[in-house]
Amino acid sequence: MSSANHDSGPGSDLGSDLGNMDAGSLKRLFESGEASPLEATRAALARIERFNDAVNAYVHVDHEGAEAAAKASARRWGQGRPLSAIDGIPVSMKDLAEVAGMPAREGSLTTSTALCEHDCPPARMLREAGAVILGKTNTPEFGWKAVTDNRVFGATCNPWDTRLTPGGSSGGAAAAAALNMGVLHQGGDSGGSIRIPAAFTGVFGFKPTYGWTPQWPPATEPSLSHIGPLTRSVEDAVRMLNVIGRYDYRDPYATRGQPDDWGAELSGDLRGLRIAYSPTLGYAEVDPQIAARVREAAHNLEALGAEVEELNPGFESPIEIFQKLWFTASLDFWSQCDARQRERLDPGLAANAQRAERFSALDMFQALRERASLTQCLERFNQRYHLLMTPTVPIAPFAVNHEVPPGSDMRDWEEWAPFSYPFNLSQQPAASVPCGFTESGLPVGFQLAGGKHDDARVLRACHAYLQAHPPRFPRVPDPAIQA
Repeated sequence: MSSANHDSGPGSDLGSDLGNMDAGSLKRLFESGEASPLEATRAALARIERFNDAVNAYVHVDHEGAEAAAKASARRWGQGRPLSAIDGIPVSMKDLAEVAGMPAREGSLTTSTALCEHDCPPARMLREAGAVILGKTNTPEFGWKAVTDNRVFGATCNPWDTRLTPGGSSGGAAAAAALNMGVLHQGGDSGGSIRIPAAFTGVFGFKPTYGWTPQWPPATEPSLSHIGPLTRSVEDAVRMLNVIGRYDYRDPYATRGQPDDWGAELSGDLRGLRIAYSPTLGYAEVDPQIAARVREAAHNLEALGAEVEELNPGFESPIEIFQKLWFTASLDFWSQCDARQRERLDPGLAANAQRAERFSALDMFQALRERASLTQCLERFNQRYHLLMTPTVPIAPFAVNHEVPPGSDMRDWEEWAPFSYPFNLSQQPAASVPCGFTESGLPVGFQLAGGKHDDARVLRACHAYLQAHPPRFPRVPDPAIQA
């Protein structure tokens, strides 16, 4: 069948299933000795075995390495000496990240199957914290688009309806989070690649302030790229951020100043919080069902004590600014490829590179100046309002294996994702929060963005909302759904 039913999260009839638990619940069981990291890891691997054929979230699973790491974690818990609060918790890494002992195909026929020799900063930090790295999740080639398909591994499907895309580029991580194939999932976001799939699959996705979650090697356009979590809850996102949200000298863009505890403000209420609710940012077209769910979420935030005012922040669509940077990054890669490699690239990525050939040095300089003006506008706006609320994506998920909705007049993914990349240009923190479903049962998300370094405030508002309005997740009975 093509669609999935759902469970209600931690309070559902799956609440006693180790494979369906969050990191906090597993930690309590590890502490009490009622369950072990090895049992939790085997439960996560069993869910991958059960669901992955249907959604293609994982492109590499390290059964042997995961079990070895889980056994080591079980010994530490047994001795009362865990390395961290996520010691023994099953996690995944996006296939753009380097993980020692695993390949990094990056969705590209131009890469090799060679195993990586080193861990990127998030993988190293997670490993040092005792987390169990299960494997790698799917991404489009080098993360270039906001859906998840490539010529190496094929397409990832949406767990709510496998005929549809989960979004991208962290679509594999989002699908894995929705089905709890592992608990903590690393994503990357250069234009919405965490928030878009979070909205399309009904999970929580968070893009931290730029530089607070280090990465190396750098992304194709490093000044846009943020590393962050995709999880079923804000609490689990915080648990992951408390590990990966630390300075690393290898990232030349990394900055200091991260919270000692990313979740220190989670218990706070929303009284006195000023939220600007912008249904369109002044220029976007939004599906009426999406608009209705997000407006309801705005009312819900107001009922929780926030001061919500409807208005636009006052800038024009920055799509041309973003595309000049994004397409030029593709051209930079294209210029380093030989003729054979160019033939093997995703045609859309190649087309972007060729479009960038017309940009002049002055065009790029002006784009950087306009980017600075946009950032200044948003930072000024955040002096009056603590948070800016929008839809995460203005449309519902569409057919898999398409960059834009079939039958639309659109050419580029940026046209159907106008709410996300402004906050990559500004490098501000932003999250996608699940807030209900369309009439056909597809997830909807709203976005909350804050000023630079206001990450704790964004997380607090998201947590308060989800505590009051718990999300639902897909539950796929045997036999697994078929694409």
